[in-house]
Amino acid sequence: MYNRFLEFIRHESLFSSSHRLLVGVSGGPDSVVLMHLLARLRNDLAVAHCNFNLRGEDSGNDEKFVLKLADQYGVPCFRSSFPTREYAAEKGISIEMAARELRYNWFEQTRTENGFDYIVVGHHLDDVLETFMLNLTRETGIRGLSGIKPKAGKVIRPLLFATRADIESYIEENELDFCIDRTNADTAYKRNAVRHIILPEFERLNPAFKKNLQQTIRYLWQTEQVYRSKIDEVRKKVLYTDGNWVKIDVSKLQHYNPLSTYVFELLRPYGFNSEVVEMLSKLEAGDSGQQFFSPTQRLVCNRNEWIITSLIEAEQQQVFYISADDVALNNPVKLVLRTEKYDENYIIEKKSSVAVLDFEQLSFPLVLRKWRQGEYFKPLGMDGFKKLSDFFIDEKYSIPEKENTWILYSDNKVVWVVGKRIDDRFKVTDETQKVLKISIDKNE
Repeated sequence: MYNRFLEFIRHESLFSSSHRLLVGVSGGPDSVVLMHLLARLRNDLAVAHCNFNLRGEDSGNDEKFVLKLADQYGVPCFRSSFPTREYAAEKGISIEMAARELRYNWFEQTRTENGFDYIVVGHHLDDVLETFMLNLTRETGIRGLSGIKPKAGKVIRPLLFATRADIESYIEENELDFCIDRTNADTAYKRNAVRHIILPEFERLNPAFKKNLQQTIRYLWQTEQVYRSKIDEVRKKVLYTDGNWVKIDVSKLQHYNPLSTYVFELLRPYGFNSEVVEMLSKLEAGDSGQQFFSPTQRLVCNRNEWIITSLIEAEQQQVFYISADDVALNNPVKLVLRTEKYDENYIIEKKSSVAVLDFEQLSFPLVLRKWRQGEYFKPLGMDGFKKLSDFFIDEKYSIPEKENTWILYSDNKVVWVVGKRIDDRFKVTDETQKVLKISIDKNE
């Protein structure tokens, strides 16, 4: 098995002799074999162990075992203890998912803080098959069906060539001690149900099932390479960044079919679910004002583009959106909005609390937020542009006044310094047919 281990590392280009490795060791048979094989290859290793506090005294015993194992190999051991059940309840996720998030977040933190190049974990071939079956029950694309990868970012898996039976044989041949996780027999856990109930049933139907599934996953992995190449090609054509915003050109995107597949892949990194993907796939280019949310992002439809912003950023910067059909805004400034027909008899209200704008010059949704250094606008009646900071100086704004001034934007252009002055580019002219009248609520 050692020679197969070396060949797999070489074939997959997992690491070189110059790389520093942090090895995830639970104390179970997989990680014990991984550590034994790596120690035969080199001695500049370090162990990382997670105590999830899920199995009472057994969790503490596992930690003691790993400490002793690291001492036997003469390598450092990093440890962390997690309140896994509380974390799962707080996040509203399963215990299994909570443990995974805690483990890999801590692994990465430990890796970066201590200068390791890679995190090494003990997944094997049976894990690949089990993960495939689990992903069939989830909302996943081809990525979720193409198997666990030998190298993913800074995580490497040198045992993916070996089956569970291979690992058990290696343990017996080398008389290795390991910890027994009694929860591995509990089919209340999804992975255990796949391992002990579902896969054996498929093997009963066809004894070659595991071998065939392994080959199918290889084919899917190759297919994904072609698929991913095309997705990346389209992404470069339709998606771009604008400061902290991500924008997708819908007029270009809608030329690709099947549209929902491209939408799914473009939005997947931002956490949008399939329901949002389907709704967006049915929208026409030019639709404006609709907003969609993932746990971390907001997507705003703005004519021929979708704008994706961070919810955290929007919260911190207090960004508010105004759609073309909105009639009022209650926060952070109380505004009344009215769309009116314009003709020669229209009387423009000349008050600083009222903005009368050429509707056709506006791009929705409008954005209401605080000003930023370096921004400029064209004050009504002026021929040239002026920095907002200079405008505030001219208007003798105090620091608190400047900090509490709200600016209305259209397509990143200043429309109105709220309560003070509109931008000349959005004023009503003889060509205007419809106006948007925005008034600060008198009760504000």
